[in-house]
Amino acid sequence: MTNLQSVARKITAILFAQQSLASAGFVAASTINSIVGAKLAGSASFAGIPSATYLLAGAFSAFGWGYVNDAIGSRAGLVTGLLIGAFGSGVAFFAISKESLVIFLIGMVLMGVANAEVQLGRYAAAEVNLPEARGRAISNVVLGGTIGSVVGPFVAGPAGKIFLPLAGDELAGAYAISLFLFSIGALVVFLGLRPEPREVGRQIAEQFPQTVAAEGPARSVLEILRQPAAAVALLSMMLGQLVMVLVMVITSLHMKDHDHMLDEIAIVISAHTFGMYAFSVVSGQLADRWGRGPVIMAGSSTLILACLAATVSPDVLPLGVALFLLGLGWNFCYVGGSTLLADQLSPAERAHTQGFNDLLVGLASAVGSLSSGFIFAALGYAVMAYVSAAVAVVPFLAASFWTRKRTRVPEAAS
Repeated sequence: MTNLQSVARKITAILFAQQSLASAGFVAASTINSIVGAKLAGSASFAGIPSATYLLAGAFSAFGWGYVNDAIGSRAGLVTGLLIGAFGSGVAFFAISKESLVIFLIGMVLMGVANAEVQLGRYAAAEVNLPEARGRAISNVVLGGTIGSVVGPFVAGPAGKIFLPLAGDELAGAYAISLFLFSIGALVVFLGLRPEPREVGRQIAEQFPQTVAAEGPARSVLEILRQPAAAVALLSMMLGQLVMVLVMVITSLHMKDHDHMLDEIAIVISAHTFGMYAFSVVSGQLADRWGRGPVIMAGSSTLILACLAATVSPDVLPLGVALFLLGLGWNFCYVGGSTLLADQLSPAERAHTQGFNDLLVGLASAVGSLSSGFIFAALGYAVMAYVSAAVAVVPFLAASFWTRKRTRVPEAAS
């Protein structure tokens, strides 16, 4: 067991590194996606189109990535995904220099496909750890996003100045940085992610059969999601993501309409992404100690508070606090839900079920991103935040009901 623990720590560390690099690239771009969309489309109503395109591409490719990882393994899958992300960043950079919305959206598609595979990396960490350490393993990978939350937003401004002579637009610089970070991430995974996580997961299943869901014929995705625990896990991730995206995507444009500079917008987005990732260790430990349901409930409550706080003032400090809480609530729902779902699956069921889960989460993200621009243009920022708060009530109620009604068997077997 000692050797397996050592291997698990190494694999988790490499996944943390690639998550750090990739998240910095994605956050650098997401900081200004809505601004680029509004500029290239010529209307604030379409500010959410780039993020929606990015998220839809990620959603529809997540299910496919599950089968790709089954066929070639997580290492080859992650390298491929990160290289696709690097190419997509280059396309976005070129599109801004040519002022082409269509080409920019192609770049968003490629970056979305890449992000879907990067996000599945958290399950590779769960696969190589026993149930009592899965929450912490997943949270340690998600914690890599802290690097992105700090680095990503703040490189957008300086990078814009550096690449302005080449692209003719300061908004393009963030995508050049993304290209570089994705390329480095691919190299880290290619050199460091050994042995293949899938093989380690099979060894754990063979040596500790009591720690995984019952073997036998692999169940269909619908059979699995009919389980109350799996349904709660899906709802927490899907609706937590929807709420987070609804508010986050349009906040940059909301601040720009109140005459905030790009550096001030970066501060608020950085606070948000810091909340998303920096407390992952805490959420993972709580998921292992308190149980998955209470962590999901805490996340939903925090999302509700964040949405209401976002309506208080358009100033940097109040919005920064609200967006920080928005990220923190998302983290608790995401880590709690991911861990709860991993508990329900046998090795044969993991890849395709996790891919399907991320498909639905991605679709929720896309709906949120696309809707945010239209709700904002028609009804304003406050109404959008109130709608988001109402949505956040649903996973709270689902997790609360499941926590009260579940049997007394351990959650890993629920």
